[in-house]
Amino acid sequence: MAAAHWLNSLGYLSLSVLCLLATTLQVTSECDRTFVSRGGASNGTFHAPELLNPNNHSRQCLYTFLAAPGQRVLVEFRTFDLRGKPPDGAAVGELPACMHEYMDIYSEMASLEAGELVNSAFGGRFCGPIPPRRRVSLHRAVALAFFTDHTYTPPTLFAGTYRFINASEFEVGTPVPNTMCSFIIESSKRKTGLLLSPTYPGIYPKDVTCNYQFVGQAGQRIRLEFRDFDLFFGGPHCPFDWVRVYDGPDNSSAVIGTYCGQQRNLVLYSSDERLLVTFFTLPRSANTQNRGFKGIFEFSESFVKLDFISKHDAEHIRGSECDQKILSKKESTGFVYHPNYPFPYIQKVVCRYFIYGMQDSQNLERVRLEFQNFSIPKGENPKPDSCQDGYLKVYLRGQEATDSYDKHDAELCGEGSPDPIYPPPLLSDGPRLVMVFSSGELQGRGFKAKYTFETEYRVPGTAAPGGECAFTYRSEAKKRGEFNSPRYPSNYPSRTNCTYTLVATPNEQVTVVFDHFKVRADSWNATAGLYGGATCSEDWVEAWWTGREGSRVPLGRWCGPATPGPLQSPRGALGLLIALHTDYDSVASGFKARYVFEPAKSIFGDCGGNVSGSSWGAVSSPRYPLPYEAPARGAASRVCNWFITARPGRRLLINFDHFAVEGHLTERGCPAAVLRLWYESPGPPLELCGEKAPADRWQYLSSSNSIRLSFIIADKSVGAGGWRAVWTEVTVGAGEDCPAACGGACLPPRAACSGLQHCAGQSAARPAHCESAGAATGGGSAVWWAAGCVGGGALVLAACWRRRRRTPRRPPPPPRPPPRAVAARLAAPPDTV
Repeated sequence: MAAAHWLNSLGYLSLSVLCLLATTLQVTSECDRTFVSRGGASNGTFHAPELLNPNNHSRQCLYTFLAAPGQRVLVEFRTFDLRGKPPDGAAVGELPACMHEYMDIYSEMASLEAGELVNSAFGGRFCGPIPPRRRVSLHRAVALAFFTDHTYTPPTLFAGTYRFINASEFEVGTPVPNTMCSFIIESSKRKTGLLLSPTYPGIYPKDVTCNYQFVGQAGQRIRLEFRDFDLFFGGPHCPFDWVRVYDGPDNSSAVIGTYCGQQRNLVLYSSDERLLVTFFTLPRSANTQNRGFKGIFEFSESFVKLDFISKHDAEHIRGSECDQKILSKKESTGFVYHPNYPFPYIQKVVCRYFIYGMQDSQNLERVRLEFQNFSIPKGENPKPDSCQDGYLKVYLRGQEATDSYDKHDAELCGEGSPDPIYPPPLLSDGPRLVMVFSSGELQGRGFKAKYTFETEYRVPGTAAPGGECAFTYRSEAKKRGEFNSPRYPSNYPSRTNCTYTLVATPNEQVTVVFDHFKVRADSWNATAGLYGGATCSEDWVEAWWTGREGSRVPLGRWCGPATPGPLQSPRGALGLLIALHTDYDSVASGFKARYVFEPAKSIFGDCGGNVSGSSWGAVSSPRYPLPYEAPARGAASRVCNWFITARPGRRLLINFDHFAVEGHLTERGCPAAVLRLWYESPGPPLELCGEKAPADRWQYLSSSNSIRLSFIIADKSVGAGGWRAVWTEVTVGAGEDCPAACGGACLPPRAACSGLQHCAGQSAARPAHCESAGAATGGGSAVWWAAGCVGGGALVLAACWRRRRRTPRRPPPPPRPPPRAVAARLAAPPDTV
């Protein structure tokens, strides 16, 4: 800035000296030249002087161009090769340059008086091979000051042309008193005309504010088209030089737009008969060379009336002839029409319709368009599937505003005769839908269409016909696939309830594996795999087995980061039902899951079995104590089901003496493998994964005489150490003779001698009385007891051998069905939660 100020001062000083020499002292340099208009249209040329300067003195030459009243001067350089090094080869900038040979330009002088040169705005200092852009005088005069200290100046150093032009074309209306470039343009005096910046096509002046106020008659609108627009671009918000267009009589009216830089195809319309255009430039050094703007304006009553837009919730887009914008009001509906509705449309009109659904962190909508009237003539000799005259183009992704005009998704035209034929309903791909209506040369009855904003869930599957968040996945349609929470991987919306129904055929089972899970839970306090209404009260995911009679069996409720374990419907069930519930507050990314329909396995799955008739026992993961393995290649899961039943009136105590299953109950859930334990009836199972520390007590007491364990290993499992659980038939109740108690239950008298850890925290070693009880019978008693057992066994074997020879061989009995308590729960009435 300091350098620029110095150069400005230098320019002022040099011209002041010249002016004083030329006017005060009446001394004229031998190389000064003056070009004066004689009142007629004249033009000519100028070129550099031929100077001999053997002593390298400073030589200055002043070229003066003076137009007659009612005229201006246009100066343009044809050649320019001054011996200097300007910054970037352009005009004066921030760095000192052009020291030994340069040209200063002044094009905003009101006269050639001595003081005027000093007070005029400095138009720039130039040297090097790049010529200055053309100049048009702001008033009647232009001055070029050439400086050199070289020994010789050839006449080819620079050359140009000048022309005296009519100044009336810059008076676009009635001048506003005491202003330099403000006008009032009235339709009663001029319905069409040019709109020019003050010195177009020359470099526009600095430190000016010009107002162009358009005043039409009632019923008229104003069209303004910029054929050329070139202003200094200081950024997208135009902080320096700009043109601002107001949709009304003054600068308190609504702003159509603020423009700078270079604009192409800038066409603007007023909403009524008044419009204001303001041109503003900063008072800074001449370090830019932009030419301003040239436009044409027109007042007319034939432009589209805007009443067809305001019939509903549409809003006219300011500055356009008939474009409109429609914003959703949360699943709202409305109608769009052609211009001049309900009468036939006007020819040669183009209107755009921007229909935007909601899209934010809480909402996502799409647009459904259904036509209720349609008649747009195709034109004469139309090509198949093409519109030769008018058309309605539809952009289902809303891309018309930024993409190619021809990349439409549908081009509609035609008219049914005698019965009307309407286009089929259209559904946007995302929240935006754009229509472009062009009326063409022929006149038609136009169109009327109903738009509906409906929630866009972005969930694969068969959607419910009513548009609610409900999706169905049938084995007959697809054996495997994916589903997710609404809008995944973006956040799901609030205030939403979604259901996912997976329906298998009678001889199939369905498996669901969650690959991502994050459901908001501000007060989540799930512990030890117990999920339910007390632990997930904000947002949650629930799952049920579904029966063919409409029954449902709950599997659990999950929230927070704890991913549900793999799910599989039991043999004979209809499938699975999964539900997502969100409340009114914050949201999260939700879940993504995949499903596989596979042939049904036995009720025990790939392993497992029925256990009954004993007082205690142990069950363990496959291959225990070796690590369990992932399912076979191509299988979605590996499942083992155990059904353990005690005698009537008794209950079961189960204790895990070892547990290591991949996952973590509270931090990431059980996505790869899970052990589900049904020990309370009714109610969902306990879901277990992770690793049990040796000091932890994982012990559970059933509420009935049966329990079920289901171990599911998903295909993404990498394996872990596995688990073992000791189950014991116990009695619970007051007044019991209970020599061995554990957690409020009485263990069988001989349980301590089994070598199993029936009670968490107690040793599994056999106590001393177990050995002494065997020794108290004496050696002889032991021998006789052994001989009796051997003899009895021999008799039994002989009897069995004879019976086998007489009786034909029968097939083995079928596997024992699950305990009655579990089967009864599978057939429980539908859950009402």
